Amino acid sequence: MNRIAVVTGASRLKGIGAAVCRELAKAGHPIFFTYWTPYDEEMPWGSEAREPQLLKEELERFGVSVGMMELDLTSVEAADVLFQNVREDLGEPSILVNNAAYSTNDDYSKITAEDLDKHYLVNIRATVLLSSRFAQQFTFGSGGRIVNLTSGQFRGPMPGELSYATTKGAIDAMTITLAAEVGKLGITVNAINPGPTDTGWMTEDIKLGLSGMFPSGRVGLPSDVARTIKFLVSEEAEWVTGQIIHSEGGFRR
Repeated sequence: MNRIAVVTGASRLKGIGAAVCRELAKAGHPIFFTYWTPYDEEMPWGSEAREPQLLKEELERFGVSVGMMELDLTSVEAADVLFQNVREDLGEPSILVNNAAYSTNDDYSKITAEDLDKHYLVNIRATVLLSSRFAQQFTFGSGGRIVNLTSGQFRGPMPGELSYATTKGAIDAMTITLAAEVGKLGITVNAINPGPTDTGWMTEDIKLGLSGMFPSGRVGLPSDVARTIKFLVSEEAEWVTGQIIHSEGGFRR
C-alpha cells in the first residue's frame, strides 16, 4: 500500500528533507512537502527560489503525486493549514516526517530570549503540534508513522549551539512519550539522529576533519539517513516505536 507522506523542511535540493522525499517517492509514496525560503536565505548555505519546484518535478518523475506549500511553522495555525492542504491535494496522510529545524549558533555568553524562542517555535512547538494533529486525524487503524529528526544531543555536548541543542534534545523525550500515547491508534513514533551530514554547509576542511571520525572514512550524506527513514515508515518497521536511532555511520566523538 502506497501511503501519503508529509515531509517538512524540504526547501533545498541538497538537504535531508529532499533526500527523504526522493527515497519515499521511489518507494511509491505520494509526497507532500513544505519549505520556508526566508530561513534558508538567511543561512550561509542559501537557497534558490526554484529549488522547491525543481524538487516537485523530480519527484513526479517517479510516477507519484506530489504537493507542496511554503509554510511558516512558527504560525500557530501551521498544523491545521498543512493538513487541510494535504487532504485537499492528495488525501489522508499516514506518514509524517518532522524534518524542518531552526538552527543558529549561540552559547551561554550571547544567548537571547528571542533566539531561544525562534528555536523553540520550530524545533519543539511545531513538531509537537504537527504530530498531535496528525495523530488526532489518523483514520487508518494501523500503519501510521511519525519520524522526528534529532541530532544526538545526549551522546555529547554541542558547544556554540546552546539553543539548538536544548530544543532538539527535547525531541527525544517527546518521541518516547508520544509513542506510548498513540500506539493504540496504530501509529509508531521514532526519532533518528543522522550524525554530521553534508547538506551543503560543510567546507572541504570540515569534511576532511570529520572524515577520520567515521570508520568508513567519509562524512554522512542525506541519502544515508533517508534510506533509514524509508525503513522506519515501511510496514516492516511496525514493531519499532519509541526509539532514538543513531544512524550516524559509527561516528566517534
